[in-house]
Amino acid sequence: MADTMQFDLVSPERKLASVAAKAVRIPGAEGDMTAMPGHAPTLTTLRPGIVAVETDAGEERFVVTGGFAEIGAEGVSVLAEKGMGTVDFTQEIYGEMITDARRALDEAPQEHMDMLAKAVADLQALATENGLRAD
Repeated sequence: MADTMQFDLVSPERKLASVAAKAVRIPGAEGDMTAMPGHAPTLTTLRPGIVAVETDAGEERFVVTGGFAEIGAEGVSVLAEKGMGTVDFTQEIYGEMITDARRALDEAPQEHMDMLAKAVADLQALATENGLRAD
């Protein structure tokens, strides 16, 4: 079995990463998961969080606000609604994201309230994890 797999991360704006990875930690909607070479085929939705990629050069970390991950024995492809390196995740960007999420929550039909409230909480946890104020 190979000791690495292909990892690709894309957002609507650009390709953020394409590297050989030893492991990829993913913020799945049903809980965090780690994919490694030889992983069983899996498709999962993402919640706001950190995608962490372990490579021979070290760890790379990316903020995602949601999307999908397709995992297989040969690799992982993440299609992020919005994504960026953690170094680019600023207080200003967080502020814009949380404002948008709260607006969506205020305008949502009743049946989507729990899902959107969770997304707001996940964004606040993401900010805290990255040393930002989670107002």
